[in-house]
Amino acid sequence: MATILIVEDEPKMLRLLELNLAEDGYTTLAASDAEAGLKLLRKEKVDLIITDLKLPGMNGLEFLQAAKRTNAALPVVVMTAYGTVETAVEAMKAGASDFVLKPFSLEEIKLVVRKELDVHQLREENRDLREALGRRYEFKNIVAHSPRMQEVLATVERVATTNATVLLGGESGAGKDLIARAIHQHSRRASGPFIKINCTAIPENLLESELFGYEKGAFTGATTSKPGKFELADKGSIFLDEIGDVPPAIQVKLLRVLQEREFERLGGTRTLKVDVRLIAATNRDLRAALEDGTFREDLYYRLNVVPISIPPLREHKEDIPYLVDHFLQRFVRESGKPITGVTPAALKVLMDFHWPGNVRELENIIERAVALSTGTVLDVGDIHLDFRPGPIGAMSGEGQSLATGTVAAPGSATQLVPFPPDGMTLEQFEDEIIREALRRAGGNKSQAARLLGLSRNALRYRLSKMGVPDEPEA
Repeated sequence: MATILIVEDEPKMLRLLELNLAEDGYTTLAASDAEAGLKLLRKEKVDLIITDLKLPGMNGLEFLQAAKRTNAALPVVVMTAYGTVETAVEAMKAGASDFVLKPFSLEEIKLVVRKELDVHQLREENRDLREALGRRYEFKNIVAHSPRMQEVLATVERVATTNATVLLGGESGAGKDLIARAIHQHSRRASGPFIKINCTAIPENLLESELFGYEKGAFTGATTSKPGKFELADKGSIFLDEIGDVPPAIQVKLLRVLQEREFERLGGTRTLKVDVRLIAATNRDLRAALEDGTFREDLYYRLNVVPISIPPLREHKEDIPYLVDHFLQRFVRESGKPITGVTPAALKVLMDFHWPGNVRELENIIERAVALSTGTVLDVGDIHLDFRPGPIGAMSGEGQSLATGTVAAPGSATQLVPFPPDGMTLEQFEDEIIREALRRAGGNKSQAARLLGLSRNALRYRLSKMGVPDEPEA
């Protein structure tokens, strides 16, 4: 129940109010003068004040004003036997919530107290609600001012304190690793390890031993036992990036870890228990993978407890100026160059670009600009945007040719052109885009197909027409 401070110089009235309010369950604090009341107010948590206007020393109005300076939102009920209209108006102007004339019934004062406490509670709840609605979520190293990214961070804050498995979706370079780390750092496991592993960066025949470890003699070269990533992440979090590319055999072991929190090392028979929170990420459409049978349905639903979709940069371009400033400050600090900002024209170039590589690409562009710049401000000439193939239908409508890409016009912002450069046929241009996608994907055909907006089989067909051998991927 609420705590009520009563300031009254008549001992009988003070005692009567104390007893009757205590009967209703309130905690009461008593003071016979304003100075004693202020001491209690500074020392104790008070929800409402009842004070007489006629007090020895500091009068009731002065006490009211001093109390409001301590806590402007605190409700104050004033009581007096000198109930003129002028006195009531003066008290209300000073911040009184209500005014009671002596003599009054105990039921009347109780009614006023209940009403003022109810109103105060409603005001507090409304204030908290307004703060929650207008709150800007902030996490270290994450720049997110746009409504889309604020929604993402709001979800991160709500889910971080739980142990729920999180599945992050989004294009490459959108910031999935930063979001995963933010979830860990704001969880109860923050003091534990955060282990990150990219499932596409490890050959399939080594992925199982990396995740679950191996025993001595499990395979040729296993001269000692080695713990896996799940063991190392015990009491912490493990982040599996590109989980959509995990082979079916390992998907079975992942499902068991999620369900039972146990596994065996490769070549071992001893069952190991772990307490790990799993955060997974993918740039693939896992529902499509379910349909074509490359991803287990039961594992998908175990992973998809709390899905968080991170929008591509082109869908929250309002963040670009803030991201540019963030990256610029970092790279200027590291390089020691006297660069102070970016010209409006250069910023327009960055705002107009479609950013197929998302935030990671923007970071690279700013790092390159700072490294090569000779001035104190980054201008259009310092911004060197990469040519990137765009997915079919992604930029100017469905049915668009693979040839759609970007080129920089001299002295102007980068713009889209739906045709090949002079002297190059459409087929040659498309072949060049495919080669560029393969180069950027490091030879990974699955990733190159995603960059191009093609299926894996469609890409293999195009490669065969180009005379590129379909060699097994590393």
